[in-house]
Amino acid sequence: MTSLDRSRLARLHERERAAFTASRTRSRELAERARAHMPGGVPMSWMVKWPGDFPVFVESAAGAHFTCVDGIDHVDLCLGDTGAMMGHSPAATVEAVTRQLARGITTMLPTEDAIAVSTGLAERFGLPYWQFTLTATDANRHAIRYARLLTGRSKVVVHNWCYHGSVDEAFATLGEGGTTVDRPSNIGAPVPTSETTRVVEFNDLEALERALAHGDVAAILVEPALTNIGIVLPDEGYNEGVRELATRYGALLINDETHTICAGPGGFTRAHDLHPDLLVTGKSIGGGIPCGTFGFTAEIADRIARSVELEDIDVGGIGGTLAGNGLSMAAMKATLEQVMTPAAFEHMVPLADAWADGVQAGIDAVGAGWHVTRLGARAEYNFSAVPSHDGQQAHDSDDFELQQYLHLYALNRGILLTPFHNMALMCPDTTAADVEAHTAMFLECVQELFA
Repeated sequence: MTSLDRSRLARLHERERAAFTASRTRSRELAERARAHMPGGVPMSWMVKWPGDFPVFVESAAGAHFTCVDGIDHVDLCLGDTGAMMGHSPAATVEAVTRQLARGITTMLPTEDAIAVSTGLAERFGLPYWQFTLTATDANRHAIRYARLLTGRSKVVVHNWCYHGSVDEAFATLGEGGTTVDRPSNIGAPVPTSETTRVVEFNDLEALERALAHGDVAAILVEPALTNIGIVLPDEGYNEGVRELATRYGALLINDETHTICAGPGGFTRAHDLHPDLLVTGKSIGGGIPCGTFGFTAEIADRIARSVELEDIDVGGIGGTLAGNGLSMAAMKATLEQVMTPAAFEHMVPLADAWADGVQAGIDAVGAGWHVTRLGARAEYNFSAVPSHDGQQAHDSDDFELQQYLHLYALNRGILLTPFHNMALMCPDTTAADVEAHTAMFLECVQELFA
């Protein structure tokens, strides 16, 4: 394994920072203006985490590319961290939302599109009933509330170093002796997560059973494969084991497919014939228009109907006045029916494999001792020799300094990766040339880094 020279990394990083600043004068000017009324000069705090001394401002985005205000074209392998997994402004979605804009954006009444969307989701995921939100975070929150209502229990089980949006219960990690502790990034937690949550390692059924044996777990909230700490794939039979334990101990199983929908048109759940009680997804199914949804079984639907009084249905912490609005429903209908098709995944998945092959070839060429993991239309490299088996291993193999350099190097050559990890995502408009551009760039990068 080739060792990394940290002093060399620092010198190269300074060179790339200077090159970034010199080539993006318009973005720099806008960033300086933006700081007057937005902390960090960005409309959402996460945006400060992009590499470089200021964010890149976007002029336009279409398909698998975007152009910044300095006129630089970029291959977009981030795609809004899955929000634009179907490409930027897909034509069918744009046409549908444009038409709906003139017919009414939000009325707090259903449109006919809602019937088509719920029917399509039922066919994709195998769950018959659906409700809608504006984000997958909200969908997760609502699913957890229903689970607590129906079970009469308080705790939620999550995986170590998981991610489920800004759900309070999920900002927890494993402490010493298997205790639950607040994640270091848990900003302004309303209560200690030890009061709401039990944390177990991914791929550890024995730990999950111990957590469930207390008899107070309402829900197991999982991604069927971890994605946000780096891709961590399940052992054979792991998800089936989670299902069996949930049933045995009376907890409801919630599959969060917001990212793992990259596995296919019906996500990881349908691709691997999983059977959750509830399923959450969002972002990509609206083609970029804000949306989220959660589905559930007929049994869950019946139990909810018998448990919630009509008089209280609007003040129980579930729902929202903009949820299920006409614009979001039109976007989801068009995207699900015309964009997020089996044919799209037949195009996207081989490109993700080609991207992974290219990265692995670069890693092997310099003996870096890193690995690449694949998940449908998504692939990612991480800084350990073998794929991680759980969230802790994935977390421990990260290297923020190195990651920032690699991302900035790519950005300076017109390629955007997801800023929080080394993930690339393909969309229906991604081309072989886009992937080849990354392969060539990555090889040059690591050859210089490990020279």
